[in-house]
Amino acid sequence: MKEVVLITGANGLIARELSKRLEKEYTVRFLTRKKQHENEFEWNTNAGTIDENALENVSHIIHLAGAGVAEKRWTEERKKEIISSRVGSAGLLLKALQKKNQKLKSFVSASGINYYGTETTEKIFTEKNGPGNDFLSKVTTVWEQAADEFKNKQVAERVVKLRTGVVLSEKEGALKKMLLPIKAGIGSPLGSGKQYMPWIHIADICSMYEFSLKNPELDGAFNAVAPQYATNKDLTEMTAQVLKKPLFMPNVPGFVLKLIFGELSVAVLEGSRASAEKIEKAGFRFRFPDLKEALKDLLKN
Repeated sequence: MKEVVLITGANGLIARELSKRLEKEYTVRFLTRKKQHENEFEWNTNAGTIDENALENVSHIIHLAGAGVAEKRWTEERKKEIISSRVGSAGLLLKALQKKNQKLKSFVSASGINYYGTETTEKIFTEKNGPGNDFLSKVTTVWEQAADEFKNKQVAERVVKLRTGVVLSEKEGALKKMLLPIKAGIGSPLGSGKQYMPWIHIADICSMYEFSLKNPELDGAFNAVAPQYATNKDLTEMTAQVLKKPLFMPNVPGFVLKLIFGELSVAVLEGSRASAEKIEKAGFRFRFPDLKEALKDLLKN
């Protein structure tokens, strides 16, 4: 009998791609706000409601739910939503499992590489480094604390937290947003272009979640980023090169992005390097450790 994996954040890119990989070996279920398929179950994190049938015989939960940090300006209301969509949803799951006196083999949670703070520096961050002191760092810190409660309350045997960088996919996200101006011949780096962009191919982040499920010795936080470091300028130039498009426009000034996005602009104007060594030492092998090869794969069509 297949083990049951419950995935939150059903409509997200990672959830959709990951489920395709897991369906052969696991029974996959989703928690979603509006049920559309037989393997979906409804929950409402604002109202604190959940269809408890979703939890029946569940062995693993992959927690991907969370409002997008780069979708809207960071008003105070939006900031609360970004945090509650992650922390409140984890709390709702925990209470539902406690009510049923149900135990998990693993709770695997998304987190963000912004845990270390958002600043452009040559420092290389490992999992031994503590959190930063900006908004995104606060988000990921409380996000991870909510995940750790599953182990602290003895609801899950282990908790894995994947501190995810910029997920590269041609379907959505940062790369897709870059493609239109580059294809039109007006692409350019953002701000100084020197800010690092810890990145990972969509195939590798999905593999990392699968790896986390299948390796019971894995526990704690891991940087989910490719081993090769790249700046915003590197990513922009490499994308143009792979698409065989010229890149001659000047950098988009930082003050323009600040006017457009407000405080959110820090997410694209600043960035540090993060090490993939810990997950590699645990036995994970990247399929796309090289940026150029990753882009060639994603943009081949």
